[in-house]
Amino acid sequence: MPRVLASGDTGEHFVDVTVHWWHWAVLLVVIVSLLLFDLLVLHREAKVLGPRRAALESIVWIACGLGFGLVILAWFGGAATGEYISGYLIEESLSIDNVFVWALILGYFKVPAMYQHRVLFWGIFGALILRASFIFAGIAVIERFDWVLYVFGAFLLYTAAKLVFSDSDHIDPSESKFLAIVNKFVKTSDELDGQKLFTRRDGRRLATPLFSVLLLVEATDLIFAVDSVPAVLAVSHEQFIVFSSNAFAILGLRALYFLLADMHGRFAFLQEGLAIILAFVGVKMIIAKLPGVEYHIPTWLSLLVILIVLLAAVGFSLKVERNERDAAMVKEAFESHETPPPPSER
Repeated sequence: MPRVLASGDTGEHFVDVTVHWWHWAVLLVVIVSLLLFDLLVLHREAKVLGPRRAALESIVWIACGLGFGLVILAWFGGAATGEYISGYLIEESLSIDNVFVWALILGYFKVPAMYQHRVLFWGIFGALILRASFIFAGIAVIERFDWVLYVFGAFLLYTAAKLVFSDSDHIDPSESKFLAIVNKFVKTSDELDGQKLFTRRDGRRLATPLFSVLLLVEATDLIFAVDSVPAVLAVSHEQFIVFSSNAFAILGLRALYFLLADMHGRFAFLQEGLAIILAFVGVKMIIAKLPGVEYHIPTWLSLLVILIVLLAAVGFSLKVERNERDAAMVKEAFESHETPPPPSER
């Protein structure tokens, strides 16, 4: 069996399971089937995905992701399931920032809402291939050079600090050097042609603006993968577990986009929460191999920390938003000389 399909040499602190070719076959069939069902059944025609439909699809995708954890449990046991769920939660939480960046890109190019899902579908398809490459290469490097864990850990700490002291709202797609290179070599029309990536004008085959959007989406995912893949490798070194957890988290990003794209302001502490998670897994990576320490944080503790941080970030964000809304209502009532409504009626 090729090395890439075999179980990883994960070491004493991570699960070491035997992954057969048919495990990979089942996983790939499930992923491809879900993608085809989404493309050919749920979203065959271009349409706007409303909040209620987006919420329902998000719930279904999350259920699929967590449900595959039961498959991992049946195949490989509880320890592997813990690593899978930890990896899934890390990837899902870090992907939320990716969603907001997509919103900036699609808004900048004024992509009609009915065409956004098709662009993101192909973006997700490309993201799966990129993540697979990153994961297999990353694990192969770790197995050969243990000191790479220090590099990954330090990079995650740097990324955590960057999240705290930077503002993703200032990202300007027009300043993308990547996009400038694409426009230099690919002839692009100024008008959309439905949800097509390429069109014909005056006998010439041209890319539509959607093609540039797709490439920019792929480029941003590549950047986010540099952060998220090392983070997931902090909780598992098994290729099958890392890839499956990444894949199921990524599959639901389109529905999550339509649910959260306009809600960035509601999650005031999300960026800080993600920074804490990245810093935690960075420290976890470093101390696992640090001479004189060599302490491996148990998987159950990693999972607990991730859950607590995520819930706290969302909870504090919603509380701040509610307090600000209440303060605005009181101010408005005061300015209009009206008695503010009691809390029970707000």
